[in-house]
Amino acid sequence: MAQTPPLYTARPEVRLDGRRDASLTDGLLAATAEESSDGLFRCEATFGNWGSDDGRTGFRYADRRVLDFGRGLTLRMGAGDKAGEVFTGRITALEACYPADRPPEITVLAEDRFQDLRMTRRTRTFEFVTASDVVGSVAADHGLRADADLDGPTYGLLAQVNQSDLAFLRDVARAVDAEVWTAGDTLHAAPRPRRAGAAVKLAYGSELYELTILADLAGQRTAVSVSGWDVSAKEAVDETADDSAIGSELDGGTSGISILRQAFGERRDRLAHTVPFTPAEGRAVAQAELRRAARRFVTGRAVSEGDARIRAGSSVELSGVGGIYEGRYQVVLVRHEFTPEQGYRTTFWVERPVLREAR
Repeated sequence: MAQTPPLYTARPEVRLDGRRDASLTDGLLAATAEESSDGLFRCEATFGNWGSDDGRTGFRYADRRVLDFGRGLTLRMGAGDKAGEVFTGRITALEACYPADRPPEITVLAEDRFQDLRMTRRTRTFEFVTASDVVGSVAADHGLRADADLDGPTYGLLAQVNQSDLAFLRDVARAVDAEVWTAGDTLHAAPRPRRAGAAVKLAYGSELYELTILADLAGQRTAVSVSGWDVSAKEAVDETADDSAIGSELDGGTSGISILRQAFGERRDRLAHTVPFTPAEGRAVAQAELRRAARRFVTGRAVSEGDARIRAGSSVELSGVGGIYEGRYQVVLVRHEFTPEQGYRTTFWVERPVLREAR
């Protein structure tokens, strides 16, 4: 792909139902697309709502002929190798604004396909299923294809009790240390290490404008245990996860778990809000909980040149930040923003379970 030119038009390209709309693109005043690793991608776009159309002057988007509920909205931002779609979803809200000091505006709110799952609440049970089975079932309920790359036990019983399909899906994925997201008409589920792909390289003082990083031991634990009861075997379930559960993600760095043990000694935790019915369930839950806490040892917020390659679940390689903070991070939240004053910028939040050895 072509390198990003030194000068390019920062204004995003707007598409309705998959087709570029020149009028909306030219009339875009501001746009924000936000995505998190929990799923549910949202967008907010503001357009000028006054002008000439077919020889008449007046409100341009006050009749639902162009901007309407349920229509597909796509934003494409950036140029060269940093260009790409930063949002694809459907319009869920229209907000008209009539300021005192500038022409009328209209703001469009949109969400991705997870909106279907968020607005569907059920009570039901699943018997003798894996997490992949549940992903496939929920996807089919909403006319989506399923792409699940998950580990974990077979559950004798899973209950969805007065939960939205999205909340239930997140709970099932979280129990096997996985994340869920949509791309087009496909519902994806996979553990974080299998999702990230190639890292986007950013250097402080170049593409990376600002960065704040915190290494914090407060949420770290040296071990996590869970207890339950195996009905079929008629015996207690007692499983513990330690730092070996995060070992494959350390990449030569020093984990927060290790630093906590060295600085303060053992800090063990026991989960009381979950009751596994088999040892396999217990191990999966304990390991997932320990990994989630371990990954939040080092967290950061950054602002960079607009880059559509930075997505929730992707990874970034940060350089020029010195010693222990250098290296690869996972993106957990990203916000792509366009304004006439600042052009296109990307703000994102990252985390990782290690500090690098100072050189």
